[in-house]
Amino acid sequence: MSITQYGLQEIKKELQHLDDKQAALLLLRMARYKKENKELLAYLLFDAGDELAFAENFKHEIGLMMSQVPLRSYDAAKLLRKVLKTTNKYIKFTGSKQVEAELLLTFCRNYLDYVDRRTSFKPLRTILTKQLEKVKKAIDKLHEDLQFDYTAEFDALVADAEKRLPWFHKNELTL
Repeated sequence: MSITQYGLQEIKKELQHLDDKQAALLLLRMARYKKENKELLAYLLFDAGDELAFAENFKHEIGLMMSQVPLRSYDAAKLLRKVLKTTNKYIKFTGSKQVEAELLLTFCRNYLDYVDRRTSFKPLRTILTKQLEKVKKAIDKLHEDLQFDYTAEFDALVADAEKRLPWFHKNELTL
């Protein structure tokens, strides 16, 4: 015997039949089961009104987490993946390409500031290049005015990375 899976449309229809009190109880019950559900609900209730202020607050958190990057390459890569997991979760919560570009640019800037530049550990290199590619894609999906602003910031970041990192080549990342 298996539990029946319902689609999003069926769930929407059923939720429309509930009164406010029942819907609130269902939300609270759902928030109890998974930490991510609770975090999403808290974001939607308290922070969704001002996405850019939320991004600014989280930028400081990224900087704090990145300032604790260990010297050993393996441990550094592990911590960077953890920071990226948290960053991607909050990007998913906002659903905004502008916030995505903002947070990923902050991550890459902090990478340049805190990660050992002389490393030959390929996973560390891959983390930066993949995030720069994600930033590039997010910028491409923004409005023209925002694209211009973020492109200048992205190009400056890529130029700085090429100066600081001997293994980095900007040829494949220019917008």
